[in-house]
Amino acid sequence: MHTLARLSDQCREIGLAPGQTVMVHASLRAVGPILGGPDVLIDGILRSVAPDGTMMVYVGDQTPFDDVGRGLFTPEEEAFILEHCPAFDPATARANRDFGAFAELFRTRPGARCSQNPGARMAALGAKADWLTRDHPLNYGLGAGSPLDKLCQIGGGVMLVGSDLDEVTLLHYAENIAPIADKKTVKIKLPLLIDGRRQWTEIEECNSMTGIRDWPDRFFATIVQSFLETPNVRTGLIGDARTYLIDARALVDFAIPIMEETAKRGARLDR
Repeated sequence: MHTLARLSDQCREIGLAPGQTVMVHASLRAVGPILGGPDVLIDGILRSVAPDGTMMVYVGDQTPFDDVGRGLFTPEEEAFILEHCPAFDPATARANRDFGAFAELFRTRPGARCSQNPGARMAALGAKADWLTRDHPLNYGLGAGSPLDKLCQIGGGVMLVGSDLDEVTLLHYAENIAPIADKKTVKIKLPLLIDGRRQWTEIEECNSMTGIRDWPDRFFATIVQSFLETPNVRTGLIGDARTYLIDARALVDFAIPIMEETAKRGARLDR
């Protein structure tokens, strides 16, 4: 079994340092058995960036808080949701089940702060947790002004702990800010608690479910795999999991030209 001491040592070996802000994607299955349970992995990461560092995790929400308007339901189903769905509470709503157990474990950690945008909700612990999660825009919640934007502003990192390279949330930020015309967007309705009562509020965002254009299969994974060959990556093991520590801003700057060229190539093919 992996111990707190060993996990902390591995975090430092891969490059985590005091004062760093890091967004973590983790597969608990890939890490393997941990003495004391999976919360010890969170302990190890936080210990490595203490006392002034911060850890952030994408937690999102469960269906159907941000699904009305996406075309996932029939008109009758949407009408039922609009009538009966409770208001979204960013502090208590469960993490998206598709994100695995790690997201919910982190969200329920004592002291964790959660941002207000349901589908783009981030949770954070540490010195910059309040700042990262504060004033999260409802429109284009993975773009400018989002916790992802702030992560890049302060030179933060992304740590992939045995996770799928196609699920790197930061690349949705790259999609949002990339100078690409005719992006796919979607208008959805959110059940927000405003002045003590539920109000359905319409917002607009880049369509993160399909991508802003018709990208090739596993497009994000292709970008990340190419980026792993650059000097802006540290690699090692966390538990049993192959892990990469990535410079967030460098990944965004690397991804945008690839997205631009792929969008242009797709436009040429359409013609």
